[in-house]
Amino acid sequence: MADPRHQKLAKVLVHYSLALKPGEKFLIVCPSFAGPLIREIYREALRAGAFVRAHIQLEGLQEIFFKEANDGQLTHISAIEKLEDEYYDAELTVWGSRNTKELSGVDPKRIAMNREAHAGIFKHGLERMAKGELRWCGTMFPTHAHAQDAGMSLSDYEDFVYNAGLLNEEDPVAGWLKVRAEQQHIVDFLDQRDVIHIVAPGTDITYRVGGRKWINCAGTENFPDGEVFSGPIEHSVNGTVHFSYPAIYDGNEVEDVRLTFRDGKVIESSASKGQDFLNAMLDTDAGARFLGEVAFGLNYNIKQFSKDTLFDEKIGGTMHMALGASLPESGGVNESGLHWDMVCDLREGQVYADGNLCYEAGKFII
Repeated sequence: MADPRHQKLAKVLVHYSLALKPGEKFLIVCPSFAGPLIREIYREALRAGAFVRAHIQLEGLQEIFFKEANDGQLTHISAIEKLEDEYYDAELTVWGSRNTKELSGVDPKRIAMNREAHAGIFKHGLERMAKGELRWCGTMFPTHAHAQDAGMSLSDYEDFVYNAGLLNEEDPVAGWLKVRAEQQHIVDFLDQRDVIHIVAPGTDITYRVGGRKWINCAGTENFPDGEVFSGPIEHSVNGTVHFSYPAIYDGNEVEDVRLTFRDGKVIESSASKGQDFLNAMLDTDAGARFLGEVAFGLNYNIKQFSKDTLFDEKIGGTMHMALGASLPESGGVNESGLHWDMVCDLREGQVYADGNLCYEAGKFII
């Protein structure tokens, strides 16, 4: 029997997250096994009057590409990619995998080479989003593999995913509008501050955000959502951060990550697992050792770590930092082919803004 939450999610994504209008060009990028959800999104987008194209991805092709491609193929950018980068008004990425470790056997230097080659395309897409020329959203299709990573049955994981998006509520959009209003209070506060100092077990780090913009993410940047983020002044980051949770990237799991920054740049790095992968990503390009994003997770419906960044970076009571590319809408200017979010638990931490305590025990106190 069809899951009625697929139809409900499709309506929220099409009409709220992406706000599709008649005549707009809309791209769905999705794995082939996500058909039950994709069909509902496709149907709803057509009813909204959009011109819809679905880019269906077949399992295993990415692994074959990274293992078999020569250097020229790894760095090639086709004319079609460049055209698509300009063409669409709205894009939806549906994530999901039936083997979340598919790329764990790939040489990380090959992944880094491909990321560096596509840095320009990535940057241009972010710039279009910042200018309002492109609306983008990413969401998840639950699978057994993701459920296993999260330590749940598939049915429990589906409940976890959909409840995080407020789909258990009669009117999810009303729920997200309430989240937006609550988070705007935090954004308004942070927009008036400059020096942010974060202290937690193993973490003592400072950055500046004066003149940058904090962004309120309430179901339109990701789905589910629930965070506020900004771009730190690139050379202002100093101190050490210990990321409490494993850092996941392209199916690779790096545990116990510790980074030390001096004048914005990572000068020391360590991990108890995945050190070689961490170092390869840090060496992607000149911008990979700088932070492109700083953020606070505010979705208190997400209470546990699931080994998927879409959810983990939103956990209420956490903060995350992204190595690499800035999101231009925040005012950040760091450029990189990398954008890797890493999550730190703040439920035993404090945050000071311009020297004043503003956050403790996992919540803002403003």
